Amino acid sequence: MNTSAIERRRSDKIQIGEVGIRTKLMEIAATLSDVIALGRGDPDLDTPDHVIEAAKRAMETRQTHYTHIRGTIELRRAVADKLKRENNLEYNPENEILVTVGAEEAVFLSLFGLLNPGDEVLVPSPRYSSYDEAVHMWGGRINVVPTRQEDDFNFTAEAIRKSITPNTKILSLVNPGNPIGILSPDELHAIAKVVLDHDLIVISDEIYEKFIFDGTPHLSMAAIPGMRQRTITVNGPSKTYAMTGWRCGYLAAPAPFCEMLTEPAHTISICCPSITQAAAIAALTGPQDVVEKSRQIYNERRLYMSDQLDQMGLSYIPPRAGFYLFTDVTSLGMTPDEFCTRLLKEAGVLIFPGRLFNDETNRYVRLSLLAPTERIKVAAGRMKDFIAKL
Repeated sequence: MNTSAIERRRSDKIQIGEVGIRTKLMEIAATLSDVIALGRGDPDLDTPDHVIEAAKRAMETRQTHYTHIRGTIELRRAVADKLKRENNLEYNPENEILVTVGAEEAVFLSLFGLLNPGDEVLVPSPRYSSYDEAVHMWGGRINVVPTRQEDDFNFTAEAIRKSITPNTKILSLVNPGNPIGILSPDELHAIAKVVLDHDLIVISDEIYEKFIFDGTPHLSMAAIPGMRQRTITVNGPSKTYAMTGWRCGYLAAPAPFCEMLTEPAHTISICCPSITQAAAIAALTGPQDVVEKSRQIYNERRLYMSDQLDQMGLSYIPPRAGFYLFTDVTSLGMTPDEFCTRLLKEAGVLIFPGRLFNDETNRYVRLSLLAPTERIKVAAGRMKDFIAKL
């Protein structure tokens, strides 16, 4: 079949390969009925009512036009207040906070503002893989820091130090992590020392900060002495308030950098949708009991599914934070791809192999806790039956 002129003239930045396992699994799922999806990172809980009501009021009062590129001053003040109250961070809402279309745009813009061709970004394995694409788009290189299963695949300061090269510029830190991991304050202080010693920049993604289950206190990297001027803090209401579809995030950074990103942000999206910004203000300034209720629900699911995996004889990385159980399936005599494909076809449960999250061991699958609790229980029963038949 002849290719179109558009196909022949595509950018070299876009790599064309075979259909990936994620797409294959989704295509299989589309042909089946009653599939229980435990793959995506999209909270199943509803956006709080008071947040939805704020969006309705914004529409009724015709707040439907462009806002300031960096977001309404009301939302930036709400973000600044949140960062001061909860993270011990002081930022000027006028010029040190940039509201974005989701936290991923915040990371994308940050990398755009930092990377020159050949610059390296330090990342762990496994990790949230979308950031890799942004690094490659801007001509940067991924430098994978070795991690160990016995450390829950977390960064260690010594491993970071040994991985630094003359081209290393950025440390990409997601804490708590996706699909796994959380760093203690002591570990963060040790990493900060390495960053300071080697004049690195940190992009600190803290989107999962509210969902910690083992009592580890959350510490923002920028709150460590000496780190504010070399840290870009990324966050947003998507996970905390079940607002993934609203598409709102933000970054906080020193004024010159934040101001420098303003025009690129305008070019990419002009602004975060005005209705979404009104909803985000309500989320940050309204009742916060909904957050703890959500955390308790996720914790109950975490404990339940951990027990079920124990009964199945499957090992997993202790889920100390976040929404996921990173589970080793090699004891079943199959690869993660094979396990996910057969589990979907034979049991109607959709999960994703860990290699989609850069699991270099090729041993794990990522099982999310983001489905109604009763459906999770049904999924666990189906998994048990499936394993029993192997």
